[in-house]
Amino acid sequence: MSSVAGTSLPVVLPEGYALVEAPHPASLDDPDAWAYRAVADVAREIELETHGYDDLAVRPRDVLSGMDHQEYEAKRRFVVLRSAAARALAEDGARPAVHDVVAHLYVGRPLTSNEHLGEAYAFVRPAERGRGIGSALLDLGERLNLDAGRTVLFSDTSHGVEPPPGPGALEATTGAGRVPADAPGPRLLRSRGYVLEQVERHSVLDLPVPRETLDAHRDAARERAGDDYRLHTWTDEVPDAWLDQVALLFTRMSTDAPTGGVDYGEDPWDARRVRIWVGEQAERRNGFLVTVAEHVPTRTLAAFTVFAYPRERDDFAFQEDTLVLREHRGRRLGMLVKVANLDALAVERPATRRVHTWNAQENDHMLAINVALGFRPAGVWAAWQRRTAPAQDRA
Repeated sequence: MSSVAGTSLPVVLPEGYALVEAPHPASLDDPDAWAYRAVADVAREIELETHGYDDLAVRPRDVLSGMDHQEYEAKRRFVVLRSAAARALAEDGARPAVHDVVAHLYVGRPLTSNEHLGEAYAFVRPAERGRGIGSALLDLGERLNLDAGRTVLFSDTSHGVEPPPGPGALEATTGAGRVPADAPGPRLLRSRGYVLEQVERHSVLDLPVPRETLDAHRDAARERAGDDYRLHTWTDEVPDAWLDQVALLFTRMSTDAPTGGVDYGEDPWDARRVRIWVGEQAERRNGFLVTVAEHVPTRTLAAFTVFAYPRERDDFAFQEDTLVLREHRGRRLGMLVKVANLDALAVERPATRRVHTWNAQENDHMLAINVALGFRPAGVWAAWQRRTAPAQDRA
């Protein structure tokens, strides 16, 4: 048994392993960037096992930029080292090699909203599973969040295939979506009292989409929307004149998009937060495309959709947030902005061959749009939640 530096929390790891809080380097050229590089390597290994490709793995610069920004969430990262590497680090300052890191933990606590919520995600290299490392990391993450007064604990799992209904599948409380009940992540979380509150479908769109398909959807959506809506597409920017309204759309993503049984309330955005988001994309060397639908009579934004993509790889992109405000639904604006953004992506990144996206399995409308465009199922992402008693009730 050992304890984490700066706390009195015991961490029970199997013999031969030690826990270290990841140092935060000034840049990836800093010798202390070893931990963030290792976090990315663990992520890549897990993604290759889960999906057979590494499109979804975080990169070292994603980790660095994410930890640089603590404005809206308090974040900590820990890594599990082989004991020899941990001793060398402590005694001689010798930086561990990537392969000396066998697991890592991310702990996050929202600071400006949802202050009841604490997140903890444990990741273990496949060859190191079954030794109790993941359980020890989750225990640490839970204790840090509980000690900070958080009463709802959140974690997630990702799976390359959604199982069919049956005894080997666990269904979300929404009644939509399943995960393999005997997979390591679900087994661990269920044993700790977590409930599967929502499942999102991971889908992939193979590019290019046939021109006739896009033309047909664009024409039908434009006819339904009528003349009251016009589109704007921005590349790697959000113009100052629209910052407040884009902030409103991001805020409404937290209230209008389905969250299943997850106890997640409004997460407010403002112009400053949008600027920070834009800056983070540059720090991570990501490009992005935003298409919005403006309601012309009121000069307000009614819908938006976002693509993001790594600049060092042009073979894939991520379809991120898409939202049509409730008061503007029924006019096919979701299809309209998605087709426009696909048109822009074809111009900006003609070599891109696939787009990844995620949608709540109960979000029939958005899933129908994606299916119509040609997205195919590629796995599931699962949201797990555990409710706890307030600290005074646990004492």
